[in-house]
Amino acid sequence: MGSGKVTTGSAPFDFQGKHVTVAGLGVSGVPAAKALHARGAIVTVVNDGDDARAREQAEELRALGITVRLGDGATLPEGTELIVTAPGWQPGKPLFRAAGEAGVPVWGDVELAWRLRGPDAAPWLAVTGTNGKTTTVRMLASILEAAGLRTAAVGNIGVSLLDAVLGEETYDVLAVELSSYQLHWAPSLRAHSAAVLNLAPDHLDWHGSMAAYAADKGRIYEGNQVACVYNVADQATEDLVRGADVEEGCRAVGFTLGTPGPSQLGVVEGLLVDRAFVENRQKNAQELAEVSDVRPPVPHNIANALAAAALARAFGVPAQAVRDGLRAFRPDAHRIEHVADIDGVAYVDDSKATNTHAAQASLAAYESIVWIAGGLAKGATFDELVAASAKHLRAVVLIGADRALIREALARHAPEVPVVDLDRTDTGAMVQAVTEAKRLAVAGDTVLLAPACASMDMFTNYNQRGDAFATAVGELRA
Repeated sequence: MGSGKVTTGSAPFDFQGKHVTVAGLGVSGVPAAKALHARGAIVTVVNDGDDARAREQAEELRALGITVRLGDGATLPEGTELIVTAPGWQPGKPLFRAAGEAGVPVWGDVELAWRLRGPDAAPWLAVTGTNGKTTTVRMLASILEAAGLRTAAVGNIGVSLLDAVLGEETYDVLAVELSSYQLHWAPSLRAHSAAVLNLAPDHLDWHGSMAAYAADKGRIYEGNQVACVYNVADQATEDLVRGADVEEGCRAVGFTLGTPGPSQLGVVEGLLVDRAFVENRQKNAQELAEVSDVRPPVPHNIANALAAAALARAFGVPAQAVRDGLRAFRPDAHRIEHVADIDGVAYVDDSKATNTHAAQASLAAYESIVWIAGGLAKGATFDELVAASAKHLRAVVLIGADRALIREALARHAPEVPVVDLDRTDTGAMVQAVTEAKRLAVAGDTVLLAPACASMDMFTNYNQRGDAFATAVGELRA
């Protein structure tokens, strides 16, 4: 079991005999509780819920001698010296207010993983942003693999960082996706290099303001060693780089869909090129790949590829590995996924477009669209999205609890666009939505599911929503 003392890259923390409260079960809380217990901590897990899954996880932990309190996530257990929280727990919760009053530090699972890294741990190439994180991290991992490096895509992507850090497998480098929630609770994180892909209003109910949301995203740049990668088209990401405290010699590296300047990656005549990690970058550029090597080669996905390439190049990956990695990469389901062509109309599933920023990028990728949209708005407004996308819209089919917000924005900014408002929020509404979209579309159009909203009013998650769309499209062909 060892001494319990950790001294890797952050202030040492001796867990032996320390009273640690783990806030939340789930994919992060259970491995955190086990890791702390194994290092001699006296662990208490608190959890708001008391459902069947929580009870099953609680029994697993209790069998190890870990105390679990279900249905009571608000009270700070007596004697707590550290809290390790699941990333989704909001900072304003009573548990954290009590911790602040008592002077108890709060870490997230990412902070814990960072503190538990061994002395020869793999460096982290980290990615955040409002949209595109998972795709970029998976592209990055594919490029690193093509360079012959032992790597994994981990973090908010679904593979626990704790598992990656504490598991038996060794890595040369990790491709790490980090959400704003995770970054909020990770004060000691210091990546090799990091990227903020974009910034747009999202999760403001959690962070409290756009400024707080941006500040948490910007934490990813703190202490970077080699490169802070930013989006030339999104000034807010460059502003975060300017405000970061980095290691001496760390560089700002931009990515752009236009012709790159020095210290940038960009696009020239159908090629992805690098003017950052080359000799004499004032005059020289290195071809990395063709735009056609990116799948799908739509603008926001090309931007993702450039960001991934920048991080890989910061780690010393050769140009050929960028090309080979992008060619080998296949995007996850429900991300600009081509489902079918029927009567000259393309049906595309971008159910992952759960906010306005993602939907706008998706809508910009096609010329003439029948747009299926709606769901839970999460406090978003839609005027900017509709105004920017109106020229691409042949028609719109609205579903979901907050569809009226989109309908009203359409009335203000695209009054000539036909709108079908489906007054239902049951899962079967998707079949009707696709049927209506087929009626409105003509050859050459794209029927695009890019809801700009969360899915939980009608579906378990965006995956189920995308599956419902694909099933409904399949029924059109039957």
